[in-house]
Amino acid sequence: QVQLVESGGGLVQAGGSLRLSCAASRGTFRNYAMGWFRQAPGKEREFVAAITWSGGVTYYEDSVKGRFIISRDNAKNTVSLQMNSLKPEDTAVYSCAANREISDLRLGRDMDYWGRGTQVTVSS
Repeated sequence: QVQLVESGGGLVQAGGSLRLSCAASRGTFRNYAMGWFRQAPGKEREFVAAITWSGGVTYYEDSVKGRFIISRDNAKNTVSLQMNSLKPEDTAVYSCAANREISDLRLGRDMDYWGRGTQVTVSS
């Protein structure tokens, strides 16, 4: 059983940066593709970014391409999301997730594990 714990959220002004981290404990981290999702108040949860188990391939939702970077360190059992040029519409609770299948992870289905999330608020 993998436990995922996010950190790094907070309040930032538009144009600023934040770095989110997700630490995995228990279980074999490198068996899973990892991803980030977000949910704003009154909205559906949406896919943000994903990375394969090796870290060799990454995927991004169109609105964050060129601004966000997902990475992972399998030696430290962590996955990170570097968020630059933040906009007020990026405000949401960000959660990390693990799935053995990258295709399922990108679709947000049949997820093996979810973290509880961390709040990101971008002021204008």
